[in-house]
Amino acid sequence: MSHVHDFEALSIEGNPVKLDQYRGQVMLIVNTASACGFTPQFGGLEELHKEYGDRGLVVLGFPCNQFGHQDPGSNQEIGAFCQRNYGVSFPMMSKIDVNGGEAHPLFKWLTEQAPGILGSKAIKWNFTKFLIGRDGEVIKRYAPTDAPAKLAKDIEAALAG
Repeated sequence: MSHVHDFEALSIEGNPVKLDQYRGQVMLIVNTASACGFTPQFGGLEELHKEYGDRGLVVLGFPCNQFGHQDPGSNQEIGAFCQRNYGVSFPMMSKIDVNGGEAHPLFKWLTEQAPGILGSKAIKWNFTKFLIGRDGEVIKRYAPTDAPAKLAKDIEAALAG
């Protein structure tokens, strides 16, 4: 697979989602968790979604329970939590693994395209973010500590590109 558009995932409701439907849009793909110190970033991600959605940004959240078991709930519980506490209206996907043998193929590809510090391919923690250009190529990987608002300049450049 050579583009993000080659992948498929399940929505948080369990329906197949072909990422090809986002062709021509800028994507921000994030592994999320509901009980993490970074969980308030849902608010910032929602702000990016509202600010840039009509210009072609799609934020996609992928819940993951691999880091400190910080997202143990069902997909239904996670979806309700995100909506209730942060007003999340961007697409949330079904819970996945992002590391190891059971890692979702999308995240295997993302980490190959944009390794972390010192070339590490593993996702280190919740709220690692990947910015994808309109062409389906990875532009940049962001650390969990990078607040969503700090991505605005890169998002604007990607939308303009």
